[in-house]
This record gives sequence, structure tokens and C-alpha cells, in this order.
Amino acid sequence: MRLVLTKDDRIGALTDGGMVDISAAFDDIRYRTAADRMPRVMGVLKERRGRIDELVSSGSAEPVPALQAPVPRPPKLIAAFGNYREGWDRERQIQDMFLESPDSVTGPDSTVVLPNHEAEIFHHEAELALVIGQRAKDLPADASALDVIAGYTCAVDVSARGIGRVGPSRIGKSFDTFTPLGPAVVTPDEVPDAQNLRVTLTVNGEGRQDYSTADMEYQVPEILSFITGFMTLVPGDVILCGTQHQGLGALQDGDRAEMTIETIGTLAVDVQDPLKREWSRGIDEAMAAR
Repeated sequence: MRLVLTKDDRIGALTDGGMVDISAAFDDIRYRTAADRMPRVMGVLKERRGRIDELVSSGSAEPVPALQAPVPRPPKLIAAFGNYREGWDRERQIQDMFLESPDSVTGPDSTVVLPNHEAEIFHHEAELALVIGQRAKDLPADASALDVIAGYTCAVDVSARGIGRVGPSRIGKSFDTFTPLGPAVVTPDEVPDAQNLRVTLTVNGEGRQDYSTADMEYQVPEILSFITGFMTLVPGDVILCGTQHQGLGALQDGDRAEMTIETIGTLAVDVQDPLKREWSRGIDEAMAAR
């Protein structure tokens, strides 16, 4: 199943013919806003699969409308540090993760707005993202940990480099609009092997990132085990699994960035910079070398 959230707050399932409205499967869920509702939807997704399938089979597909992020405001937004071998045959780096602002999330076909902070460069990072479907703490680092995943989605982790006043900083990933997510949450039954997915990203049609999740240093069960050793995951939490840095490049005013993860989908966003700053086009070879 490919679950989406429309701009007018309807919940839909993508089919070959378009989108079928399945909001009725979640009519009893109390909420104030769609941001409150979607984590709760993730928490009951598995148990309501039968009802969802009934609605899809009996409903009429419509053209896919404008979408927002499938989880517009995750309870927690967590990112893996590095987490790719980068083509090197070496010992694994020390595993690490960090929190980003949930308010940085934006949706498909939205606009990433570069802030007026001084920065060396603004990079794109195409990443596989996990959407959590149940409460979890102290998970084992094996396949059983995958049971807590409601689905997978695409994420672009936009990064402002060089804004830290003292040493390196991760705060440059938390600006508003800096975490595009979507377009859909794809349930695990449609993703046979999360460790064998091709991830690509283009900017204005120019190839940038192109790598496989097989290159992860710490695989998805290890990511889940690590983070639940520090904190409890709850439905709607989103975890970014890291990126391969060999194809990173600048995002700047007027760009159209489009990332694709095979079997999961394509996420596209525009970029706006009120200051109209410019960097070299193409892949950032200095970053790749580091």
C-alpha cells in the first residue's frame, strides 16, 4: 500500500489508476490537525489493513491531487550521521544519530527556502526514511526490529554547511522546509529488501547522487536498535537513514531537485533563495574527497 495525505487533509491510497480516498478507515481517530492525526494513523495502519483494502477495491480512483508530506509533523525526526561506506573497504565508523526539528518537514512539490544565514553552501542529501508504526524501546539489532516500521518514504535532508559558530554543527539541518518527505508511505510488504534499493537525485535534470542502500554501514535493524537504546520511538516518528556523500552538490535559487528510490517513489521540490547566492554547479568534489 502507498499511503498519501492530500493538501485538503484526505488520506488516500495510490493505485495504478490514481488515488482512492480511504479516509473512512480512520474516521474514529480524534485529532486537532492533520499533523496530529497522521502519527495516530501510522499506529493503527497494520490492524486496519483489511478495511483499507475494502475501500480501495470498492472505491473510485481520482487523479492524484496536490499532496502534503505523509507525516506533516513527526513527533520526532531523527537522522543517522553519515552511515555509508562511501566506496571504502574499511572498518565501520562509530554509529551516531541526532535530532532535527520536526517543523523542518515539507511535502512533495513544495519549495525549500534557503535562509539568510551566512553559509558555505547548501547541500542536498537524498535518504531512505523509516516511518514508525508502534511504540518501541531497546529493540534487538535483527530482523524482528523491522516489525515496528509502518512504511518507508523518500527524504531530502537539506544541509547548511559552515554556519556553526564554534566547531561543526547539525543545527543547519533544522531550518523550516529543510526536510522534504514523501510522496507516500510505502508499507513493508511492497519493499522486499530495504538494503538493496537504488537512490538517485538530480538537480535540473543533471545527475548528482546515485547509490545503493546496500552501502549502508549500519543496516535498518541496527539503526532501530541503536536509537531505541537511547529513546522510545512512537508512531509517526521518522528516521532518516543517512546518505552517500559522493554525489552531493549545491542547491540554489531556481533549482528543481528530484529524488527517486526504486519501489518507493519520486519526491521533487523547488528551491528559492531570496539572497540569490550562487555556487559551482555539479557534484561537490571537495566534499566527495573528504
